[in-house]
Amino acid sequence: MRLTVAGLPAARLVVAEADSQLDWEPLVADGELVEPGTVVAQLAGPIRSILQVERVLLNLLGRLSGVATATRKLVDAVNGTGCQIYDTRKTVPGWRLLDKYAVSCGGGSTHRLGLYDAILIKDNHLAAAADGGMTVAAAVTRARDFIATSFPPERAATMVVELEVDSLQQVEDVFAAGVTNLPDIMLLDNMSTDLLRQCVCRRNLQAPDVVLEASGGITLETVGAVAATGVDRISTGMPTHAAAWLDIALDWQ
Repeated sequence: MRLTVAGLPAARLVVAEADSQLDWEPLVADGELVEPGTVVAQLAGPIRSILQVERVLLNLLGRLSGVATATRKLVDAVNGTGCQIYDTRKTVPGWRLLDKYAVSCGGGSTHRLGLYDAILIKDNHLAAAADGGMTVAAAVTRARDFIATSFPPERAATMVVELEVDSLQQVEDVFAAGVTNLPDIMLLDNMSTDLLRQCVCRRNLQAPDVVLEASGGITLETVGAVAATGVDRISTGMPTHAAAWLDIALDWQ
């Protein structure tokens, strides 16, 4: 079993902050696959400072390498399907950039950093809109109008609108509404593989430019079957909220 290392450059910053007399030397690169027992870095300097910084370093490297390794397993499981693995915002408070960096070290991609860099119309948004008589397609149009009136043209051109749906009927309603009502990405939430295949067929026939993203309950055991349905991407919070930390130790030499 090979493991994926992440966090070595960040560890250098921790070491430098702790004591300028400490010397941190990575022996592998972030994202590199290693065998268990591999020495990934060396730390030299005053003994007191080494012992003071030890746990912070091990926490950092253990968590980030665990996230990267879990991501790599998902990426390997969908290899050959053309499907990409994306993270979510289910990250440790204060660690979002580090967690998402670790995902990238494992071969995954960033879904979005925060609420500010994409429009995601979720189920609760649609439920609230429905109370006001707004259709799913109309919600997409409203999001487009918001972007056009709230951002400079160059920023508006890069803003993505993503729509979360959980039924084939919602998918068909959006496709039937016309090109101007289409989202850039359609998030297919908690759908069976059979339902995902049906959504892919509808998309291919009616709106081939819309990206389909599967999400909800994705595990290492199921991710391959989900990718095989033909969706373009899979988003999962598993690596950042449920991955086991790697057992990284500091041994005296």
